[in-house]
Amino acid sequence: MNLLLAEKDGVCVCELVDALRIPQYEVSRQLGVLRECGVVSGVKRGTWVYYGVQDGLPSLEGAILEAIRDRLTDDTYRNDRERLAGRLLIRTSGVCTIGYPVDAPYREVIPLREVSDHV
Repeated sequence: MNLLLAEKDGVCVCELVDALRIPQYEVSRQLGVLRECGVVSGVKRGTWVYYGVQDGLPSLEGAILEAIRDRLTDDTYRNDRERLAGRLLIRTSGVCTIGYPVDAPYREVIPLREVSDHV
């Protein structure tokens, strides 16, 4: 939720994988739970689905999410947001074009070769 609250334009799974440094299946599982609760929605843009906080949440849910966001201030959450911000810089025309290697559950560093190939 930390990253979904930080990025209003939505985030694809591979961007979340890179920012959180956890395997894709864990990110997808958590997004599934949040979708079932009606807190998160996904929009397909090109190849990827971009997830974000559901529009039009009732005021109580919106207030709870704002309270959560305001309390996510320690270094772990800040580092996640910084990694996401760096990852978002390599989008092309506002969309993810890199994806992630299927043989690696997540990447510590995005190789510059991949970035330059897609920019």
